[in-house]
This record gives sequence, C-alpha cells and structure tokens, in this order.
Amino acid sequence: MEAYKREFIEFMVESNVLKFGDFTLKSGRKSPFFMNAGAYVTGSQLKRLGEYYAHAIHDNFGLDFDVLFGPAYKGIPLAVTTAIALHELYGKEVRYCSDRKEEKDHGADKGGLLGTKLVDGDRVVMIEDVTTSGKSIDETYPKVTGAANVEIKGLIVSLNRMEVGKGGVVTAQQEIQEKYGFPVASIVSMAEVVEALDGTVITPELKAAIDAYYEQYGVK
Repeated sequence: MEAYKREFIEFMVESNVLKFGDFTLKSGRKSPFFMNAGAYVTGSQLKRLGEYYAHAIHDNFGLDFDVLFGPAYKGIPLAVTTAIALHELYGKEVRYCSDRKEEKDHGADKGGLLGTKLVDGDRVVMIEDVTTSGKSIDETYPKVTGAANVEIKGLIVSLNRMEVGKGGVVTAQQEIQEKYGFPVASIVSMAEVVEALDGTVITPELKAAIDAYYEQYGVK
C-alpha cells in the first residue's frame, strides 16, 4: 500500500470522519462503519484532504484534464481544495465547477452551475466523498453533460465502500463505470482500511462485524 494511502486512512480516523460502531445508512443498511466527509472542518484538514485527492487523481487519471466538478453540497469544498492542491503539488491549473441545488435566475452568474462555465471540449474529473448507491451521479451526470459537450475523464471518491450497488451484482463504482463508460477510482478501499487498522482501531470483534456486513452486502 502506498504511504499516502496509509496516511489518509489514519487521517480519516483522526479527523473523526471514519467511525466504527453501529450505524443506519441512508439505504437502510446497518453498517459497522460510517464515513462523513462533512467532519473535515479546519483549514489544515481541508489542505491535507485536497492533497490526498490530488495524489489519487494523479495516480489514477493523470493530469490531462481541465475541470474538477464537485456535486453540491459536499463536493464543492472537495473540488476547491483539490484544485488548490493540484496547483501546489503538480503546477497543474484546473478550474472548479459545481451544480446548484436551486437554479439562480438573476445576476451575471445565473443558471444551474457555480464556478467556471463549462465549454465544449472541456475534460472533466468529477469528485465526491463516497459512492454507496450511485444516486448522486445519476442526478449530476445529466447536468454536466447537458451544460456543454464535455468529456468525463473519471470520478474520484475518497472511500470505496466495496458493497453491492442497486443491481445487487457488482459494486456501485462498477455500476457507474458500466452505465456511463468512465472510470471510477478511490483514494482507498475499505479492504485497505481493514488492512491498515486491523489489530489496532479494528478489534477482533469489529473485524467480525465488518466481515459479516460484507457477507451480506459485499459482491459475491
């Protein structure tokens, strides 16, 4: 495992972003772990977060793209801090863009998007915190491709939960890849989290609960 991945896993735990216990997800599933990117709240946390995303984008997609698109609301700070990190770490200048939950009908920046204007030929990397069902991308993809004739280079998330998607056969990330035709990558996977934390944060009892969860919701 690359050093930055192990550091990122420890960072998620230290920042109280990745928690272990007993949680009910939006999907109704009972999960022994939960991730909330909204818990990154300080300047130093956001700076480090952007750097981890920038590393993962560089490693998975390269730097041959123009725009970072972060779906509202959590995707907005992700896109901003990662755009800054890409400039600082790699000297790469990208623009950021997001959607608005409600379209703005006044001013010079009226419309459904926030940040840069998408133009024909733009190559876009989409950025999210975590993908569980793929519902967010189903809502966002038409907005991005409807704004201009753009190319989606890929979707980057921080954690691959590695559980089955809506179809019940492959993971949500694989479903997105198959449906839309662009690659989906993550900074780390849940398997890497377990590998890094097994025997410390993850006790034998917790490991058994995680194994049971994937027995029920993992890809068979």
